[in-house]
Amino acid sequence: QQTTDLLAERGIPTVGAGPDAAAARTPIVLERNGLTIAFLAYVNVLVEGIGFDTQTWEAGPGTPGVAWGRVEDIRADVAAARSRADVVVVLLHFGLEGRPSPVAEQAQLAHAAVDAGAALVIGAHPHVLQRVERYNGGLIAYSLGNFVFDEFGLPENDTVVFTATLTKTGVSEYGFLPVVIENGLPRPAN
Repeated sequence: QQTTDLLAERGIPTVGAGPDAAAARTPIVLERNGLTIAFLAYVNVLVEGIGFDTQTWEAGPGTPGVAWGRVEDIRADVAAARSRADVVVVLLHFGLEGRPSPVAEQAQLAHAAVDAGAALVIGAHPHVLQRVERYNGGLIAYSLGNFVFDEFGLPENDTVVFTATLTKTGVSEYGFLPVVIENGLPRPAN
């Protein structure tokens, strides 16, 4: 809650967290170049080997926290956001660390978002790059790897800057700029 409050004081919108579950699941809607874009964000990470359980951060009816990614919630939220925006982008913090390929749960959540009307799903958490998939008219980037991060070697320090062009009909094009992380900081790869 402190983080979202500090950002709000500085005029920086947040998504995927809030003072309660309803606020955490509320989209941020921005207008750029005549295009209305709704952003939603969720977390769905399994308990890690050291016992760290991200779901303990889930927002409740009267408690602050993050929006937990459940298929039924993602479907409902994307459909509602789609009625308010030209394009919906869903940010998913999901998957398993170090896995070069998405796990079944990632595909299930990402597909639910696209099936409900999301044009673009962008994933994070595995710390490595994972594939991009065109699915049912949408685009899914399962994991963009690391960007400003340290304490890893290869392949975690090989990453990309992802670009996408959004139109009222979805993602018209996308691309990558190869990047290497050195001493925790990104630089263009050579």
